[in-house]
Formats: sequence, structure tokens, C-alpha cells
Amino acid sequence: MHTSPPDSALLGIYLNDHLAGAIAETELAKRVAGAERDRDPSGVLDKLAQEIADDRAALLTVMAALGVPVRRYKAIAAWAVEKAARLKPNGRLVSRSPLSRVVEFEALRLGVEGKAAGWRTLRVRADSDPRIDAGRLDNLIKRARRQIDEIEEFRAQAAAEAFGGDAQPAKPSDVGGEPVRP
Repeated sequence: MHTSPPDSALLGIYLNDHLAGAIAETELAKRVAGAERDRDPSGVLDKLAQEIADDRAALLTVMAALGVPVRRYKAIAAWAVEKAARLKPNGRLVSRSPLSRVVEFEALRLGVEGKAAGWRTLRVRADSDPRIDAGRLDNLIKRARRQIDEIEEFRAQAAAEAFGGDAQPAKPSDVGGEPVRP
């Protein structure tokens, strides 16, 4: 199969889009960790929020190594969108709703899933681009998998509390034709 040479402009757009997502995800993770402090005495969410911020820094390092400039307007827009998302109606006027918890954990998980996909995409390029640390990407991919599992436990608990049912987190094997838990 013949492939054309990589388009650096496309890579720049792609990485800046991931950076925008990482900025929004970092803000969401910090907010969720603060809101869930009473439900998370072991500090899993605080650690997760710090790791997500570290992952954003790792992306900036990759972008710098590849000579990809940061598009500030995308970063500012992502930050503003995350702040605006807090205004979403949640069935309660002045207090935090159980629905907010479910939606926030789902959004956090989707953000980490997207981040993991970005790391895997960069990992493909790392085999032919010495500017990218393949070993570091392997570690980031593993960390994202663990983060997804941790978020899923909180998401399943929030869903059970909001809607009833079993709080068992979904397993990867639950996807693809088998029943998926809440």
C-alpha cells in the first residue's frame, strides 16, 4: 500500500484539537475532584485530575518536539466551553444534581478515551519519527486505560444512585453484543 508523506498542517490541526480537549478535560477533572471530595476520601479523583493536567503537559511537549505551534484561540475556546457547560440544566436550581454527576463522569471518560486515541495515533508516527518518545507514549496509553477504569467505577456508582440498579462498572468485554451495565 502506498502512502503519501505526512501533512504537517494536518498534524498541527489534530494536535491543537487534542490540546483544546485536554484543556477542557483538565478543568472538568479539577471541578469533579472538588465536587466529589466527600465521596472520594482516598483522593483517587484528585490524583486523576493531576494526571490529566500532566497529560496535557505531555501533549505540549510532543507538540514542541514536532514544532507544532499552539493555537491560543482554540485553547481559549475550549476553556470557555467547559465553563459554559456548567450552566447546563440538571433538574435542580441551586444544588448539585445526581444527573450532573453522571454526565460529568461520562464526559470525563469520553475525554480520556479521546486522549488515549490521540496517544495511539502519535504512537503510530513514533515508529518513524525520532522526535517522538515511543516509550513515553506507551506509558501514557497504559495510564489512560487505568484512568478509564477508575472513572468508570465512579460513573457506574453515580448512574446507580441517579437511576437505580447495580453499581457494577462496565468491563471492556461488556461491549460488542453483550449487555452493558449502567
